[in-house]
Amino acid sequence: MAWRVGVDVGGTFTDLAAIDEAGGAVRLEKVPTTPADQSAAVAAGLETLLRPEGVSPAAVTYLGHGTTVCINAVLERKGARTGLVTSQGMRDLLELRRQIRDDLYDLQADKPEPVVPRDLRREVPERTRADGRVATALDLEAARAAVAALVGEGVGALAVCFLHSYVNPLPEQAVAELVRREFPDLYLSVSSDVLPEFREFERLSTTVMNAYVGPVMARYLGRFEERVAALGVGARPLILQSNGGVATVSQVRERPVYTMASGPSAGVTGAAYLAGRAGHVRVITFDMGGTSTDVSVVEQGTPMTATEKAYHGYPVKAAMVDVDSIGAGGGSLAWIDRGGFLRVGPQSAGADPGPAGYARGGESPTVTDANLVLGRLDPDYFLGGAMRLDRDRATQAIERDLARPLGLSVTDAALGVVKIVDASMAAAIRLATVERGRDPRQFTLVAFGGAGPMHAAAVARLLGIPRVLVPPSPGVLCALGLLVADVRTELSRTALRRTDRTTPTELAAIFADLESRASDWARRGGLPGEQIILSRSIEMRYARQNHELAVEVGPRLTPADLARRFHRAHRRAFGYASPEEPTELVTFRLAVTLPVARPAIAASPEPGDPRRGSRPVYFESTTGFVEAPVLERVRLAPGFLLAGPAVIEQMDCTTVIEPGQTVSVDGHGNLVIAIGAG
Repeated sequence: MAWRVGVDVGGTFTDLAAIDEAGGAVRLEKVPTTPADQSAAVAAGLETLLRPEGVSPAAVTYLGHGTTVCINAVLERKGARTGLVTSQGMRDLLELRRQIRDDLYDLQADKPEPVVPRDLRREVPERTRADGRVATALDLEAARAAVAALVGEGVGALAVCFLHSYVNPLPEQAVAELVRREFPDLYLSVSSDVLPEFREFERLSTTVMNAYVGPVMARYLGRFEERVAALGVGARPLILQSNGGVATVSQVRERPVYTMASGPSAGVTGAAYLAGRAGHVRVITFDMGGTSTDVSVVEQGTPMTATEKAYHGYPVKAAMVDVDSIGAGGGSLAWIDRGGFLRVGPQSAGADPGPAGYARGGESPTVTDANLVLGRLDPDYFLGGAMRLDRDRATQAIERDLARPLGLSVTDAALGVVKIVDASMAAAIRLATVERGRDPRQFTLVAFGGAGPMHAAAVARLLGIPRVLVPPSPGVLCALGLLVADVRTELSRTALRRTDRTTPTELAAIFADLESRASDWARRGGLPGEQIILSRSIEMRYARQNHELAVEVGPRLTPADLARRFHRAHRRAFGYASPEEPTELVTFRLAVTLPVARPAIAASPEPGDPRRGSRPVYFESTTGFVEAPVLERVRLAPGFLLAGPAVIEQMDCTTVIEPGQTVSVDGHGNLVIAIGAG
């Protein structure tokens, strides 16, 4: 018997999913997260998950792990004491930035505080021109003295970033070799290794962030490996990255910054896989949790990607699943602004004290309280009955803080809260679709997270999306996504040149260099290089533009072919093209993928009548409460069909079907909600 296990660490709970590779049986588990050392919850969860099945840890053949260690270190400012060695004259680039303010008219806005203070930045004589020629040779003795001084200041990590090192990395590599030889205990982050691309501020920021989180991640991975080995787990662990793929522990130690945006990526990967199995290749993923909602787009089964995201105002450039997030979740606070208008979010009640209905000391009304008042949540069956909610407290909070000041009934105020949060989430989906040239009416909405299935039908109705798909275990979809994540990395190199002045031989040489780096990456990770799949793309632009578009390329394209492809891509993205304008090749990219075996996830409903009774539920279209049947999700078998209104409950979420909609169960155990005309 062989088992595949995925473990995703969240802020409150650590979710685990295991699949029996032989029969496809799925086992799920939730254990409390241990913030001081996430690996403790991982180990406890593995024991809790495997013991009831009588499975030996040695039978685990695959272990995928998603962790928030890096992003937590940045958000909590608990990274390593980091030093920087850079080119003479570049010391203050972290403050100079791009001179772009979040609020154009706020002249007094505070700039984000750099993770490397100015007194821990050292300049060394060195200058390389944009064409790679050396203008001022590196003073290696000055570099040695700079590093020694920083070590004397107690730094545990060092970032090295020289001007134009993406085209000539030799000066940086000379310093790196010196550090490895003379200061082997320093965590080292070198820009020509981390991000060999142009735009010096983004390259510097990414390199510094990699150094800042490096020691924290290295220590965590050490503890994680020790705990997994002590359990006797047979698989070599793989760590989730921002791009939705996984990498070996040794690879993540080198580039921990690649895990910064990994939080939502496993859910998108899992949603894309489960939807694809059911025949839905164009989907919008809708992950609504307690404090935020994450939205992403999947085209032809592949999640859309981005290459940059800012943390505390500092950009990190790395391939990542393109996710739009808003502060709208089950715990979002409802409040009245100074103009007397009802607002929802972005502030959240969090898990502690939580919504008023949690009866844990929270007094302010939230989205969860509104759903409780409207009958959409069963106070006796929250988390499958593990937690009881207090409907009276929720009602009192809404009446006191919202209904009475607004002159509304409690139900109208609660409905207003739900309508506002639904509209906010619909706006986030419009941003990811309509404003980027996509028609949401041509997509399927895949709802997951603890609150997603409760709001998905209403959000789909607002956008004209024809159907909603709710996976079998929407509350632990990220853990399931880890079971189907490929081993993946992206390599890049800026080589700016005019397209019409480039030869096919030059194109081949640049990609050959990237492919050589891919082979080294696979070898260092102990991966079978012969099974790797390579995908090539080039970021291109019109001459004198300051932004690029990615164009997928094959191994034998000519420069003329590239120009034609770019014109077509530009027309698709912006509605026009300028074939008479010269084009430029900017950054060459190589996606490296080692596909993992996809497990067959079996739908296994429990026997028995799924109907748990009925209760009054308030819907806008009925202008009042109507008696809606309540069903138990675990007992719904493929082929089930029901017209709304209805409420479907399970341990990790509640799904609401509105009047005029229908819900069915497909052959994979997914709920499929047909929205209708609305």
